[in-house]
Amino acid sequence: MEGMLKPGSLSGKTIIITGGGTGLGRSMGKYFLELGANLVITSRKMDVIEKTAAELIAETGGKVLAVQCDVRKYEEVENVLQQTESTFGQISGVLNNAAGNFISPTERLSHRAFDIVVDIVLKGTYYTTLAAGKNWIAKKQPGVFLNIVTTYAWTGSGYVVPSACGKAGVLALTRSLAVEWAKYKIRSNAIAPGPFPTKGAWSRLLPGDLVKQFDPAERIPLKRVGEHQELANLAAYLMSDYSAYVNGEVITIDGGEWLRNGGEFSHLEAIPDELWDSIEKMRGK
Repeated sequence: MEGMLKPGSLSGKTIIITGGGTGLGRSMGKYFLELGANLVITSRKMDVIEKTAAELIAETGGKVLAVQCDVRKYEEVENVLQQTESTFGQISGVLNNAAGNFISPTERLSHRAFDIVVDIVLKGTYYTTLAAGKNWIAKKQPGVFLNIVTTYAWTGSGYVVPSACGKAGVLALTRSLAVEWAKYKIRSNAIAPGPFPTKGAWSRLLPGDLVKQFDPAERIPLKRVGEHQELANLAAYLMSDYSAYVNGEVITIDGGEWLRNGGEFSHLEAIPDELWDSIEKMRGK
């Protein structure tokens, strides 16, 4: 649960995190600062990111710029890039972390509800990616994109269909640009986190007693949820020069969750030893 990289591993780099004011975005940003990076955090809620910026500066002694931005509006994304360059100079990396999600039977959703999630997750990511990529290419600067996806980007999942559609698009974007933009020295990778509890996101997705009823740790072979530092370690590695040969990858960090729940017979772990003894006798030795 400690920081993985040596001090100064991100020294001199400037990293933008969309949705960086709370939850996992904040945790990753804090570790980037501890490793020497300059940090830019964005959100639609200026009061939230201003408070977070002040806290992170106090906690790390690093430099943090808070810029209000709705990633669904391209001109606001461009403004983030302009303010970042004006404050810190060259942009080194972009962490596309902003997202929206809620659980619902799909037939209960309006088309507007579908649009809200897909626009934040997919449109927000490709707006930010397109703006930053064009900026880097025009200035002949290298850069790194790191996109936060989810394992159901490739498996699909009921009851979060808008999010699944959006995240699948982000994964396709990651892999496609890893090939197309590598010639510009721009790398693109993704992380698919399993359960990393955050107060805001989890209370919205599973309100009240639902959190206890659907304990995510019970679905995970390691029987625990993730610690924020574990995700921050992986994100920092992928943002750093240590991962210079990693391009187009999506790295899952979920304790084996999706593999267990994707396997048709994985849930047989619930069978007690006595029953296994009976089954063994039935089939013969």
